[in-house]
Amino acid sequence: MQGTGTQRTGTTCQSCGMPIEAGPYCQHCINEEGNLQAFAERLERMAQWIRRTRDGLTRTEAEAQALDHMASMPAWRDHPELHARRAQEPAAGAGGR
Repeated sequence: MQGTGTQRTGTTCQSCGMPIEAGPYCQHCINEEGNLQAFAERLERMAQWIRRTRDGLTRTEAEAQALDHMASMPAWRDHPELHARRAQEPAAGAGGR
């Protein structure tokens, strides 16, 4: 309602992609001070959510999917820890074991 662009084109959280009304991040991706959560915390929470919503995934598979998703998000795509973690993961990201 405020600002110049009040169109509902789908502002999304830059951390997870969830639809939001204002700001760069949704309430799930920020800490109590309103800042983006640390990478490790966001990765853990995202992997937990993936496991809850997709039956049968192992923790490793859920974490790989979370890393893949985070790599597509503006808040994380250039984060050094993301690149380090993806370099360490086995070749399971593309439908592996």
